[in-house]
Amino acid sequence: MTAKVAIVTGAARGIGLAVTRRFLAEGWRAAQLDISGEELAAAHAGLDTDAALAVPCDVSDPDQVRAAVAATRDRFGRIDAVVNNAGIAVFKPLLDTSYDEWSRVLAVNLNGPFLMVQETARVMAETGGGAVVNIGSISGLRASTLRVAYGTSKAALMHLTKQQATELGEIGVRVNLIAPGPVDTAMAKEVHTPAIRADYHDAIPLNRYGLEEEIANAVFFLCGDQASYITGQTLAVDGGFDAAGIGLPTLRRDNDRGF
Repeated sequence: MTAKVAIVTGAARGIGLAVTRRFLAEGWRAAQLDISGEELAAAHAGLDTDAALAVPCDVSDPDQVRAAVAATRDRFGRIDAVVNNAGIAVFKPLLDTSYDEWSRVLAVNLNGPFLMVQETARVMAETGGGAVVNIGSISGLRASTLRVAYGTSKAALMHLTKQQATELGEIGVRVNLIAPGPVDTAMAKEVHTPAIRADYHDAIPLNRYGLEEEIANAVFFLCGDQASYITGQTLAVDGGFDAAGIGLPTLRRDNDRGF
């Protein structure tokens, strides 16, 4: 069994499913993990390939993580990459966010990547090492309203990425984080009103939302041999959102006037 194997969490939809498809298109095998069994089964059926394995899993549960990793190893014989994409968000003001909501967001977004890397790092080391890509968010780099739990979890995940990279480099496991900006996922289409979308366009130098496939391209690069000397890094795939300050709308209006 020499074909490489990736585990992708949160792989029933959106970025996780796009990442899974990218791995499969490049000849990898992939284990799709997701807490939603029905959505996962439908997504898996749509792939129509024996190179993918669907495993229902709540990444915040150590027993389920352990079982999912074991199932992947039993099926494919190895693990070469882990993409920690599973995540949840609660969009509420800080003063209205309950402790249970706060705890659940951190359990999935932070504990999940901790547990998954703990469980897979030694397996990757058995075949010479591998790569981990944690999916963070631009909300971990820049604070915004209504995201106290989500943004904090993603900021903490950036530091966890550095910790993982520092300790696991010795066994050949590289760990990096991608911080997507606004991406045109089904979730974004549901929760981003036209006014919010206009606000984002005003703040993004490339003046558009990203695509799921663009995030998948970055993930695949960081998991591949061309990124063999990259570890402990955060890559913002955000159309320039984190780099920009104020003034873009004014600049665009001036450009439209021919200045």
